[in-house]
Amino acid sequence: MEIFKYLEKYDYEQLLFCQDKQSGLKAIIAIHDTTLGPALGGTRMWTYASEEEAIEDALRLSRGMTYKNAAAGLNLGGGKPSSSVIRVRIKMKKCSVHSVGISKG
Repeated sequence: MEIFKYLEKYDYEQLLFCQDKQSGLKAIIAIHDTTLGPALGGTRMWTYASEEEAIEDALRLSRGMTYKNAAAGLNLGGGKPSSSVIRVRIKMKKCSVHSVGISKG
């Protein structure tokens, strides 16, 4: 996948990568469009076969959230974090997503 070409083709705003060594969290956050407001989208927790698969999933889902939020008449854009749990799944329940960042909560 040529990431920058894909981002440009579908007009994405941001693609972020996060990690937390202590919990084993590895996350990709895709922000598609914030024209109508801050990005909204739930976290997908999944074990991906590859990093590329996780990136594609986050991008595809964030774009879908843009259209879903607009169709619902919400003043919100589309975003989607995808998290891949490698070591400790239980600690992921203590993590929450806030706008564009991930924090322990």
